[in-house]
Amino acid sequence: MTRRSMSKRAAIVTVTSVLALGTVGTVAATAGPQHDAKPTKKQIAALFDGWNAALQTGDPKKVANRYAPDAVLLPTVSNEIRTDRAEIVDYFEHFLPNKPVAKKVETYINVLDSNSAIDAGAYDITLTDPKTGKKRVVEARYTYEYEKRGGKWLIVNHHSSVMPEG
Repeated sequence: MTRRSMSKRAAIVTVTSVLALGTVGTVAATAGPQHDAKPTKKQIAALFDGWNAALQTGDPKKVANRYAPDAVLLPTVSNEIRTDRAEIVDYFEHFLPNKPVAKKVETYINVLDSNSAIDAGAYDITLTDPKTGKKRVVEARYTYEYEKRGGKWLIVNHHSSVMPEG
């Protein structure tokens, strides 16, 4: 090998190494922690639809699965504040026999960041008396605070109360 071909080869190896390192550096820089995009208001609104669908199953555990383990529930038809899964399940064991169906009347969604959002407003909850079958509508206001935990959106705070002037 001539001196000239050795120099050419060294230059090619050097350029190839620099390019490879640059590619690895770029891949490493972009492969770091990724931040999810903020959800849309429509995506947050769909979380309520999922909660309402869970009510329709009549299964208190399915409804409680929509809540974080450390969630706080200030329920519509109970004076007791629920602060853990067992208490939330207990509430829905007593509430679900009324076959609740919630319908939003007014909603305001505030997406705080990629992992948290608030949905607040008013809804009508239709309840059916399990003994008589008679339906009644409860006008209530609500607040759901959601957090994305382990890739799943969960309710961390839920307040629902009968309208004071209703």
